[in-house]
Amino acid sequence: MLVVSLMRLGDEENRLKETFPEVDFEFYKHPSELPKTTQEKMDVLITYHAEVDEAFIEAASNLKWIAWYATGVNALPLQKIKEAGISLTNAKGVHAQQLTEFLYAFILDDYKELKEVYNEQKEKVYNSKRTTQSIEDQVIMFLGTGVIPQRAAEIAKAFNMKTIGLNTTGHKVENFDRTYSLDERQSVYKEADIVVNILPETKDTHYLLTKTDFEHMNDHTLFVNIGRGTIVEEAILVEVLKNKLIRKAYLDVFEQEPLDSDSKLYQLDNVYLTSHIAGNGETNKKKSTDIFINNFKNFLNKNELIENVVDLDKGY
Repeated sequence: MLVVSLMRLGDEENRLKETFPEVDFEFYKHPSELPKTTQEKMDVLITYHAEVDEAFIEAASNLKWIAWYATGVNALPLQKIKEAGISLTNAKGVHAQQLTEFLYAFILDDYKELKEVYNEQKEKVYNSKRTTQSIEDQVIMFLGTGVIPQRAAEIAKAFNMKTIGLNTTGHKVENFDRTYSLDERQSVYKEADIVVNILPETKDTHYLLTKTDFEHMNDHTLFVNIGRGTIVEEAILVEVLKNKLIRKAYLDVFEQEPLDSDSKLYQLDNVYLTSHIAGNGETNKKKSTDIFINNFKNFLNKNELIENVVDLDKGY
C-alpha cells in the first residue's frame, strides 16, 4: 500500500509512519515534484492542490482514494473522479473553530467600531463619549447550516443573539432558532441584521445571490462572506455597496482569487477585505490527519471510509 502526500505535513509525517508501520508513505512539497512512476503506483493521495486535474487523475491509474486536506472540493474534477471509481474525503469541520473566530472578529470589529477608535488613536483623540451597539439580540442569518455554521450559531447563542439558518430543505438544526429553505431566503432577509455566507461552491450555489437578494435585505445589514466568493458576482457586490443597499461587508473570499489589484472593491469605504485567510489555522494539518487516520484504519481493515465522504454528485 502506497500513500503519497503532495504536501509536507511536519510532525504528522512521523505520526502516520508510526501509526501504520506496514504502509509506505512518500511526502512531496508540490505535485511538480511527484515522479511519474510514483503517480502510477500510488493507492492513496493526500493533497489540496488544484493541479490534481483530469490529466492527473488519468495518470494515477492505481488510485483508490483522495484525502482532500481542505473543505471545498470544487477545484477537483469530480466527474472524472467518479468515473475512475475513486473515493473522495475532505476536511469538513477542521476549519470550524478558526472560521468562527474570524467571523466574530469581523462582527465585533464592526459593532464596537474598532477601526474608528483606532483612527482616533492615530489622531491622538481621547473620546470617552463613544457608545457602541451590542450584538445581544441581534439576528444573525447563516446561508448554510453545516458543521461550520453550527459552531458559529453555538457561539452566537453565547452572545444571546438570535439565529436563523438557511439550508436546502429548511430542516431544523441545533442552535438555530428558525430554519428556512434557501429558496425562501428573499422573504426572510428582513428578519436579519447580519447575513453570513458559509455555503460550499456547487452548481446550485454558483452566483446564487443576485442584486435582488441584496435589495431584499435591510439597509443596515452587515454581510460577511467566509464561504465561497462565487456566491455572487464581484460587480454586483460593488454596486450594492456603492449604492448602500446594505451598510457594510467583510469579505474573505472573492469571485476571482487572488483579488486583482485593480478591483473596485479596494475603492469602497464600506467593505473590509482579507485574503482568504479565515480558514488558515496552525492545527489544520493535525486535525485533517486525525480524520485521515480514522478513515485509513477502516480503509485497511474493511475497505471503506467512514468520515467526511464526499458525495461526488452533490459536490460536498
